[in-house]
Amino acid sequence: MPKVSSVIVPYASYLRVYEPLAAFPEPERSHWERYARRPDRPSYQDELRRSLADLLPTPPVAVPVHESSEAFVSEVEGVLCVCPWRTRLRGWQALGELAQELPEPVLDAVLPPVVRRQAAQDYERWLAGNPDARPWIRTATWQVPLNWFVLVSDEERRYDKRSGETPPMLRYRTPMVQARRRTARALRTLRDTIDDGPLIDGLVEVGRWLEEFHPRSLVELDYGGLVHVLPAAELDGDHSAADVAEGIDALRHGDGAAAGEAYGRLVERWRAVRDRRSAN
Repeated sequence: MPKVSSVIVPYASYLRVYEPLAAFPEPERSHWERYARRPDRPSYQDELRRSLADLLPTPPVAVPVHESSEAFVSEVEGVLCVCPWRTRLRGWQALGELAQELPEPVLDAVLPPVVRRQAAQDYERWLAGNPDARPWIRTATWQVPLNWFVLVSDEERRYDKRSGETPPMLRYRTPMVQARRRTARALRTLRDTIDDGPLIDGLVEVGRWLEEFHPRSLVELDYGGLVHVLPAAELDGDHSAADVAEGIDALRHGDGAAAGEAYGRLVERWRAVRDRRSAN
C-alpha cells in the first residue's frame, strides 16, 4: 500500500479558532471548563498521531466512529478559550478533499470504494441532524493557502527553532476582530483591482467561516507538519504574511509592479514546497 500516511497527513498546516467558554452552550461549556483543568491535555503531535493510527487497520478507518471530546486550550487576556478537535466532522470533510488530491487508483488502494461510500452515507445522515455544524480547525496539505495569510500580520509571527527534543514551530496568532477587519479590507482591494479567481473565492469562504465564531475568539495560523520538511533557513526567512500584505497594499495604491514582485516571491516559495511533495 502507498505510504500516504507518511506523505500526506503529517505535512499539513492548520487554521484554528479558539472560542471563549461563553460561546459554548451547556453542557458543553462545563465539559470544556473541566477539561481545561486537566494536567494531561494532549498536544498537537498527539492529535496527529491519533489521526495516523486510524489509517493502520485493514480496512482503514476513514472517519472516527465517535466524535472527539478533546480540544486545544489557550488563555487570551485572562479568558479561557477552546478549540475543539471535532475530528469526525473534519474527517468527513477531508475525505472529500482527498479525492481531489490523489489519483483514483492510489485513492482506492488507501481507502477502498466501499469504505468511502459508507463514510459518505454516514456523513449525509449526520449532516441532516446537524445542518449548522462547522469545524474549529481547517487543514491544508503541503501548503499554507495564501488567503490564510491575509488574516495575520508579520508582527504576530512566532518562529521557535528546534531545541533538543522540542520540535520547531512557526505560527501566527491574532484576535478575531483583527482577522475579520483584514479580510474585509483585503476583499475590497482585490475586488477593485483584479478579476475574480481562487484568491478572492478562498478569502470569501474563509471570511464566512470566521463569521460563525464569537467576536472575542483567537485565530491561529500554524505551519504544523510543514516545519519538518522545510530547512531551518527557509523557515527563518519565510515572511509570507508580510509578502501578502505588501502585495495587497501595492494593489491598493495602484502599484502593479510592486504587487507582482510580492506575488512572485510567494509563488516561488510555495512552489518549492510543492516540489518537495513530488520528490516524496
